[in-house]
Amino acid sequence: MVVLVVVLGAALAGFVQGLSGFAFGLVAWAVWAWVLDPGLAGPLVVFGSLVGQALAIPQLRLSSLPRALPFLAGGLLGVPLGIWLLPMLDARYFKGGLGLLLVVWCPLMLFASKLPHVSFGGRVADAVAGGLGGIMGGLGGLTGPVPTLWCTLRGWDRAQARGVFQTFNLVMHGVTFSGYLLTGRVTAEVGGLFLVVVPAMLVPTLLGTRAYKHVSDAQFRRLVLALLTLSGVTLLVSAFQ
Repeated sequence: MVVLVVVLGAALAGFVQGLSGFAFGLVAWAVWAWVLDPGLAGPLVVFGSLVGQALAIPQLRLSSLPRALPFLAGGLLGVPLGIWLLPMLDARYFKGGLGLLLVVWCPLMLFASKLPHVSFGGRVADAVAGGLGGIMGGLGGLTGPVPTLWCTLRGWDRAQARGVFQTFNLVMHGVTFSGYLLTGRVTAEVGGLFLVVVPAMLVPTLLGTRAYKHVSDAQFRRLVLALLTLSGVTLLVSAFQ
């Protein structure tokens, strides 16, 4: 049962990440949180996210690197804090927190185009967004939500925003996974599930990358965010029953 859920979560998350350039962690957590403890699922999400971002390296825009640097600086400070907090998490409260994140963040992203663009704060504000993303990445591979929302609120176009958060996610997942290895979070059980995640996500990720060229941003965003919001509601109900 556990292996089947891991395969399903990896396949769905891989396809979404290939299509959008982010959100592996959100989709995977929405599935895996039902059967996996956060201490087990966290390294698994980071590993899957890292593999997905590595497959997308050919799509990275080097011109986005200067704009991504403040995010990276903040994220590098946030990741160790998230890794330190990970063992203290209670599974039930983590499910509730993840559900709340999905319920709040996804509708915000859905209507972000109608929100006023944020111009204050400059690089310092970008670094703060990166720091929050780093903390969430250290906790469980969720580097994407805060930086992605912030890029959208900044009013950057699709290519600029994707270049920033893809670069950010790739570096943060690499740093987080290295931290997990150094702190002993990658156990034999986690290592065994790595062998399940890679083949399960490989083809869906490549299919998502192809589909990216044929699906409009508006159609994709509405569908995925609606599904993730529904997942957040179900996780909240499960956590507080």
